Amino acid sequence: MIASAHRLLTLVAVPRRRIALGVLLGSLTVLCGVGLMASAGYLIARAAEQPPILALSAAMVAVRAFGLARPLARYAERIATHDLALRALARVRRRVYEHIEPLAPGELGMYRPGDLLSRVVADVDTMQNLHLRGVVPPLVAVVAAAVCVTAAGMVLPAAALVLACGLVVAGVLVPCAVVRLGSWAGSERARARGALTSEIVELLAAAPEIVAYGREEETLRRFAGSERRLQQTVRRGALADGVGDGLRLLVTGVTVAGVLAVSVSAVTAGHLDRVSVAALTLLALASFESIQPLTQVARELPETLAAGGRILELVDRRPAIRDPEHARPAPVGVPAVGLDDVHAGYGAGTVPVLRGASLVIQPGRRIALLGSSGAGKTTVARLLLRFLDPGTGRVMLAGHDLREYRQEDIHSAIAVVGQDDHLFSASIRANVSLARPAAEGAEIELALQRAGLWEWVEHLPSGWDTLVGEAGREVSGGQRQRIGLARALLSQAQILVLDEATAHLDPAGAELMIQDTLDAAGERSVLLITHRPEGLHLMDEVVVLADGRITEVEPPKGVAPQLSY
Repeated sequence: MIASAHRLLTLVAVPRRRIALGVLLGSLTVLCGVGLMASAGYLIARAAEQPPILALSAAMVAVRAFGLARPLARYAERIATHDLALRALARVRRRVYEHIEPLAPGELGMYRPGDLLSRVVADVDTMQNLHLRGVVPPLVAVVAAAVCVTAAGMVLPAAALVLACGLVVAGVLVPCAVVRLGSWAGSERARARGALTSEIVELLAAAPEIVAYGREEETLRRFAGSERRLQQTVRRGALADGVGDGLRLLVTGVTVAGVLAVSVSAVTAGHLDRVSVAALTLLALASFESIQPLTQVARELPETLAAGGRILELVDRRPAIRDPEHARPAPVGVPAVGLDDVHAGYGAGTVPVLRGASLVIQPGRRIALLGSSGAGKTTVARLLLRFLDPGTGRVMLAGHDLREYRQEDIHSAIAVVGQDDHLFSASIRANVSLARPAAEGAEIELALQRAGLWEWVEHLPSGWDTLVGEAGREVSGGQRQRIGLARALLSQAQILVLDEATAHLDPAGAELMIQDTLDAAGERSVLLITHRPEGLHLMDEVVVLADGRITEVEPPKGVAPQLSY
């Protein structure tokens, strides 16, 4: 737990001066409350003796000063600690993204979408409690409690000893009991929340299929089971919190009674005046405000650390694909690209998808890669983008191994139009300009024209500001593919890869899209990855991927080789 907390604090890396400011203002707030109670008790007890009014002046000034200072200190403390928490949250969000961005897309696939969402949203949000609940309150308790015990010791050492014992029990032993009672709930809650989020995401995504196959009750039962597990952790945490509060109040009462008892004994022995009894008793009562948050800290800290552990598990993953320390300059012009005796698969112990595959795409050439479903065509696209490295062999770009370039330069040289290109819930213009955010309107219009979309866009009520809906649900499959094509054309990449880009189109639409792509490509190289015959007669060369190898064929014009599925 200590090691995890230290690593999380290092990950967040909030300046210590901000933590110190929060502790200072928090301690000042507590001490103003203690001073108010103690001076008020002294004033009331002294006034009961009916002394001259001037004898009460100092006490009245102290009551007024502490009464005015306390809300001001509390306000400043809230601003400082919440600023600290929000800064910590911003830092951890940025750093988590910086760590997981290199893992996309391949290495994030091992996580369920809902669980990944829970880690980068709910678990990251929980990190605001790391300082707000886990660092500042304990330090405030130590500082304020030490000042209170010292002040009590200056009046009556025996009372200070009793107060110190009570504060230690309430501030250390009670929170430890709460941690022991609720530790399972705190660590399990983050996992249960992640599981429930995964169920919700899958339920919403698969709702039509669930209804179509009559699996509503079964799915809802599974969903209810996940919800019950989360509720169990919440109830266990609430029980621990209630027990902690009850024990703290019990210790507070016993301690105040003990301070009162030793104070009365000191008055009887003539070591203390009667007025100081009220001041010491109320000081003891008010000093427990410093340790009041520790019970909640003890209950929430395991949950915070459990959420932090899930984040650390994510950020500790080292990407398999990394940029070289000394990268080659980005290739200029239209470079050649290809595979050289590549063996590639997905993980140790799995059967390689490609076994000795070789392919060369010379500058400006249009090549079709034909293969049946599952033959490894998408693996070729992933290799060309360096989303996957070969086990043996090389992927070449401009005559050099792809691993010698920065990934950013590779993605600038090669653009892929896939069968399921993601469209954001934004406008057509925003989705196209994703490839080059700085592109001007004329450039975006030209890309839409080359993709064969401009006439359709012009007739929309909002033009290119028309929203495409969640994941592009407001546009047809053909329009989605052409938006992806416009995005690739806008990128200015010199190599275009169409990875089953016509999968959702009818034969006539597929033929037209391939023709439009070749016309728009100009001098660029084009690799058409497909299992369909449309457009093959437009290509310079057709190769077949089968049994993990690529072989060249010469099909009759307009006729595809026969494939088995």
